[in-house]
Amino acid sequence: MSDDRLIVALDVPNALQALALTETLGDAVSFYKIGLGMLTGGGLGLANELISEQGKRIFLDMKLFDIGATVEAAVRGLAQFDLDFLTVHGDPHVVRAAKEGAAGKDLKILAVTILTSLDRADLDEGLIRAGDIPDLVAERAGRAFDAGADGVIASPQEAAMIRALPEAAGRLIVTPGVRPTGAALGDQKRVATPASAISAGADHIVVGRPVWQAPDPRAAAQAIVDELATL
Repeated sequence: MSDDRLIVALDVPNALQALALTETLGDAVSFYKIGLGMLTGGGLGLANELISEQGKRIFLDMKLFDIGATVEAAVRGLAQFDLDFLTVHGDPHVVRAAKEGAAGKDLKILAVTILTSLDRADLDEGLIRAGDIPDLVAERAGRAFDAGADGVIASPQEAAMIRALPEAAGRLIVTPGVRPTGAALGDQKRVATPASAISAGADHIVVGRPVWQAPDPRAAAQAIVDELATL
């Protein structure tokens, strides 16, 4: 059986491969993430099919960033797809606009704090102000919550710090950068195991390559579900 705390990222080349993967995973997975890489490969059509034909939950990971009016219009259009989660960058003006666009729908707006593939050297290169990453993540999370975000995206290593924020009460924490014990890190730099991420305060974990690159993807997903069942 599935556990919707596990979100499997469908980061494969196109919708046909993604559908084949969902058939392989079957009832072991109930929640999927569709990201930018899939958008030009039929991502929205895939989302609609998974929702309407398979009864799956969908996290659309677009990481929207633009002027407020454009973000609001984009979210209003996307909200018609009966999605569960949508990501935007955590800048307060973006979060406020996204919440306006999602008004009247059940769509949860999740704010991106700092990408889990980045470290301090990457932030320096991007002219992001000085400070330890956990402190910056917590500050961005607090500001996003104040702007109305339903939750945040953050690495497992910052989940406990965010969960401790007064503003985080009743809000979601979704953690990418989750790697089962023994899995390759890939391009992720701030990682944790599924159980440790949930124990640190995450509501959902996102796992991609360790599932769909596994020799037996269903078994890989089921092993994560079994690990979460021990908590």
